[in-house]
Amino acid sequence: MNYLSTRGDPGRKRFCEILLEGLAPDGGLYLPEAYPHIDDATLSRWRDVYHSQGYAELAFEILSLYIDDIPAADLRAICHKTYTVEVFGSGEIVPLRHLENGIWLEALANGPTLAFKDLAMQLLGNLFEYELARRGEELNILGATSGDTGSAAEYAMRGKQGVRVFMTSPQGRMSPFQQAQMFSLMDDNIYNIAVEGVFDDCQDLVKAVSNDLDFKRKYHIGTVNSINWARLLAQVVYYFAGYFQATEANSEKVSFTVPSGNFGNVCAGHVARMMGLPIARLVVATNENDVLDEFFKTGVYRVRASADTHETSSPSMDISKASNFERFVFDLLGRDGARIKSLFGDALARVGQFDLSAHPAFGQAARRYGFDSGKSTHSDRLATIKDAYERHGMMIDTHTADGVKVAREHLQAGIAMIVLETALPIKFAATIVEATGREPDRPARFVGIEARPKRVTQMAADVQAIKTFIAEKCD
Repeated sequence: MNYLSTRGDPGRKRFCEILLEGLAPDGGLYLPEAYPHIDDATLSRWRDVYHSQGYAELAFEILSLYIDDIPAADLRAICHKTYTVEVFGSGEIVPLRHLENGIWLEALANGPTLAFKDLAMQLLGNLFEYELARRGEELNILGATSGDTGSAAEYAMRGKQGVRVFMTSPQGRMSPFQQAQMFSLMDDNIYNIAVEGVFDDCQDLVKAVSNDLDFKRKYHIGTVNSINWARLLAQVVYYFAGYFQATEANSEKVSFTVPSGNFGNVCAGHVARMMGLPIARLVVATNENDVLDEFFKTGVYRVRASADTHETSSPSMDISKASNFERFVFDLLGRDGARIKSLFGDALARVGQFDLSAHPAFGQAARRYGFDSGKSTHSDRLATIKDAYERHGMMIDTHTADGVKVAREHLQAGIAMIVLETALPIKFAATIVEATGREPDRPARFVGIEARPKRVTQMAADVQAIKTFIAEKCD
């Protein structure tokens, strides 16, 4: 399996090369040259594998189609080391829970940091440690988080040999619980950086450092954001697991509603659909930062300035530049790397938007690729959280509430709608109390976390400043 850049770089690389690299040299994102297509017999075999041998073995089956430069026995061992009952709390790893007629929740937030990011990040940590040991090298991970990626990455990488984590986050824009999860870690290989700005400023810093190829190579800079293909690939697995739980036969279709800011989670669903998973609709649920909803409704992709990025009660989606969207548009436009470079490298830099409304491919976003979208606001979140708790006895977090609100608007008769859970409610306790009048449950290991000592460096959104910081800690 070879991988190419969305922006047309002629080079081709293997999985373990892009695992440690992140962005391509031309600033593009990596994708496989072609998606492996599974037939009905393989889908049936995987259904049996999941039900009889478990999630870890299903992960091995799917990942082995994309990873052929790690021996199969080693890859299988990594999968089984990652996906355990001890780490994720149940044998199904991602159990389905019925909410109401037609709508199911896929529980993705039972890992170490109570967010769906753990499912990919725990695998990524084990892959990094394996490959770095095999090479005898070190890796300095530079990441950006709007809330959950940071803690998931840090908990996955803490104590790992040969790995340092430099995690940027927007100062004051995360919930107190999210901040405490990250800033209370005192491991020597973890560095938290609170950036003056919004998530998009953090993401721009990561991309700018990654695009300085000399600095990147000198300091062995890698990424854990969903621009890293390995992380997105890990997320493909739970689409299959959700499908196998919701259906009894391959003739059945399901739809997924995905709370989305950076487009990574739902892009994994796109990959699963391209592989042949019978997905009817992929519904993108946004909050007030509705860049993606605007595109799927109008064909215009218009990023917002920092000042126009709303601070909301579903903060992990307070994003106005959806990095992984480039991967989907690459497929949408026939994998035309030159066109992608002009749109994402030039048009966005010059005018902050591009318009595909008149392009023949725009209609295919819905017809061929199954995408739809919707938007949720703070009042919608409160009403949805209150309703789910009072009618169904189920407490959901703010991002999942965005998903449920939008899912209810896109139900199709006879097709199960699976909403991907984002996090556990305790991470956003203030809004849960506002909606229900009740504090959400708190796992014992996180009691008093907000009061623990914190270690964090505040910094302006300055590329040179972050390079200097990384160099000082590495030299």
